[in-house]
Amino acid sequence: MAAAAPSKSEVLSLFRTLLRTARQFSDYNIREYTRRRAADAFRENRALADAPAAAAAFADGKQQLEVAKRQVLVYSLYAPKAKSVVEMKMQ
Repeated sequence: MAAAAPSKSEVLSLFRTLLRTARQFSDYNIREYTRRRAADAFRENRALADAPAAAAAFADGKQQLEVAKRQVLVYSLYAPKAKSVVEMKMQ
């Protein structure tokens, strides 16, 4: 049985959730890496036309979201007390 391609709203929802999760990282470098990685992956896969490839990419994105959520939790337990130099200059 062939996998059904996700709808546009499902894909956008996953993208927004990944970006929201990325914002939860306290460390600037990790936060920006996660945001950039999500944007690059979605940009790379936006032209997928066949349903199985789109479904596989969507499933991978959902799996990456779960990994990011776990990492947010772990990183929050061991977050550094001081902000990075980049964050201090942004204020």
